[in-house]
Amino acid sequence: MKPMPRQSRRTVVIGVAGGYGAGEHACQDGPEVLRLLGFLRELEAGPGGVHWQEVIHLSAAGHAGDAASAIAGITARLAAAVQRSLDDGHFPLVIGGDHSCAIGTWSGVQASLAAHAADDRLGLIWLDAHMDSHSFRTSPSRAIHGMPLACLLGAGIGDLRLDATCVAAGRLLPENVCLIGVRSFESGEARLLADLGVRVYLMDEVRARGLAVVFREARAQVAATSAAYGISLDLDALDPAEAPGVGSPVPGGILLDDLAAALRSLHDDPRLLALEIVEYNPYRDRQFATARAIQALCRSLLE
Repeated sequence: MKPMPRQSRRTVVIGVAGGYGAGEHACQDGPEVLRLLGFLRELEAGPGGVHWQEVIHLSAAGHAGDAASAIAGITARLAAAVQRSLDDGHFPLVIGGDHSCAIGTWSGVQASLAAHAADDRLGLIWLDAHMDSHSFRTSPSRAIHGMPLACLLGAGIGDLRLDATCVAAGRLLPENVCLIGVRSFESGEARLLADLGVRVYLMDEVRARGLAVVFREARAQVAATSAAYGISLDLDALDPAEAPGVGSPVPGGILLDDLAAALRSLHDDPRLLALEIVEYNPYRDRQFATARAIQALCRSLLE
């Protein structure tokens, strides 16, 4: 895969109408709301163009199974769509759905890297109020949207179908992953990340040092020993005063302007392969504040 300036690639939006990773399924409607109301329409005429490719829905057969079955099906389809997009020279912008879709997004990126690059190591900046590094053994809720990073790191979450998806694509290496904005977590997932040596920037550190400094440091780390990198943004990383429409709001988050500036700094980076934005809950979104935040963040990176 030959690195290309991000702005010269067409941005392909892939929606994921999946909410089965969370106890409440409302985030599954987020991609369709954004598409139908045209919140990304202004970016269609920008450099390279932004095009809604599809919104992936759960198949009728998937509704009959348990949550893990539903997620295994939808993430497999997402991984294939992301891989096709990259293979065609595009820049995938994945709009979730709950964060369990990350299993599909980054498995697809890994698969494309493995097919086209001698070095298939992928870096990942994970912006989130939570660690998302539980397994079925450690999670109090057993909700799979709290497990995708553990799965991608190859830690094994306890469901063979989902674990196999991540292992087949190639696990993320701990030194190539950074979490930013964390402020709500349990001891089991914190212990896993500490044992693996994953760098976690708790929100207290972000406030003390400033997001610009932390983000620049994280970008340098994830790119240092990887062929390319991506960004997975759970919208609950933002402060809910500015972005109320999320699956699991936690007070005291990142400010929208600060994150927009951080994304703007990546505008010309050819090693940035994909962006994922998840956990948009339109039913909690007051006056579409969160939808407009998504619009602003995408504009910062893509224009």
